[in-house]
Amino acid sequence: MTRPIIALFAGLFGFAAYVAVVVALADFVLDLHWVLQLAYFLVAGIAWAPAARRLMFWGASVNR
Repeated sequence: MTRPIIALFAGLFGFAAYVAVVVALADFVLDLHWVLQLAYFLVAGIAWAPAARRLMFWGASVNR
């Protein structure tokens, strides 16, 4: 029962930290060409998904 709770708090803290870093780096990207901005925001918008997927599967797994 503790694994889902650990995954919950790790996910919340990790996602908040990820958003803070992405927003801080976005200030530097806004002065670049629109194609580079598009690439940055596409990668930043999708990059968190594999880590969240791994965390969800880890939290839902059962050790026997």
